[in-house]
Amino acid sequence: MSIAFKRVTLLFACNARPLKHNAYTMKKLSDEKRIQLLSCLVEGNSIRATARMTGVAFNTVLKFVADAGRACAIYQDETFHSLPCKRLQCDEIWSFVGCKAKNLTEKNACHGWGDIWTWTAIDADTKLVPCWYVGTREAQAAAIFMNDLRSRLANRVQLTTDAHRAYLYAVVGTVKDTVDYAQLVKLYGACPAGPEFRYSPPECIGTRIDVIADEPNFKHVSTSYVERQNLTMRMSMRRFTRLTNGHSKKIENHGYAIALHFMHYNFCRIHQSLRVTPAMKAGIADHIWELQDIVRLMDYVSGKAA
Repeated sequence: MSIAFKRVTLLFACNARPLKHNAYTMKKLSDEKRIQLLSCLVEGNSIRATARMTGVAFNTVLKFVADAGRACAIYQDETFHSLPCKRLQCDEIWSFVGCKAKNLTEKNACHGWGDIWTWTAIDADTKLVPCWYVGTREAQAAAIFMNDLRSRLANRVQLTTDAHRAYLYAVVGTVKDTVDYAQLVKLYGACPAGPEFRYSPPECIGTRIDVIADEPNFKHVSTSYVERQNLTMRMSMRRFTRLTNGHSKKIENHGYAIALHFMHYNFCRIHQSLRVTPAMKAGIADHIWELQDIVRLMDYVSGKAA
C-alpha cells in the first residue's frame, strides 16, 4: 500500500466532507485559547505537552492540529503560484509514523506506518519554502515533488540537490528543460568506530559538483540553506525529534503538522538574515502574519467548507 500523499492532496482528509467534530471544537475554544495552542505547537511542543500547558484536552488538541493544518495547506496551495524564484535547493528529511521500517508488520503497513520522508524545496534568496511532499524516498515520490515544484514557478531556475539518485530520474524526466541543474556530491571518510560514535556521521572530506542539465553557476551550487531548513523542522516539530516517543501515530496528522509548520515559517516567523518573513521577501505577503491571522484563516476555511 502506498503511503505517499501530496502536500495539498493531503486534503484527502477533507474529502469534500468536513469532520463532524470541527464545529463543536471551534465553538468550545475561544480565539485566545486557539492562539495559545498555536503558540505551543509551532514552538516544537508535543500534543500532550500542549494539552498540559493550555489545559485543553488531548483529543481536542489533536483535532485542532488537523483543522489548522488543513486550512494552512489549502491557503498555501492556492497562494504559491507564479513565484519569482531564481535559485532553489532541494532535500529530503527522514521521520517515521507509528514505528520504524525495521519494526513494521504487514498489519501496521496498511495503516501507513513506517519510515516517511518529507521532500522540501527552499528559495536561496527569499528563504521561502514553496512546496513539499510527504511520502517515500523512491523515484516516483521525487517525480511528483518536482512536478509540483515546477507548477509553482514563474521563471527558469537554478536547482541544486544532493547526489540522491531519485533526483536525477525526477529532474531528467520532468523538469530538465526548465532548470539549470547540478548535484553537490559530498565525499565522506570512513565511519568512526566505537559505541561513543554511534550517532556521529562520518567526516565529510570534500565535495564534487556534477552538472546534470544546462549551465548552472558553480558559485551558487549549494545545499546549505535546505539542510539548515531540515534542522529548523527538527527543532520546530516534536514529531521530528529523534529518540523520543513524540513521533506521529497517523500519517494524516503528520501531514497536518507539517503544513502548520510551513505556514508559520513562511508567513509568521521573521527570518534572522532577512529581517522580514520569507513570504514578504517573495512578495506574497505585505505584512507579518500573527497567530490570530491563522485562527481567522481556520474560521474562513471551516465556514467555506460548511
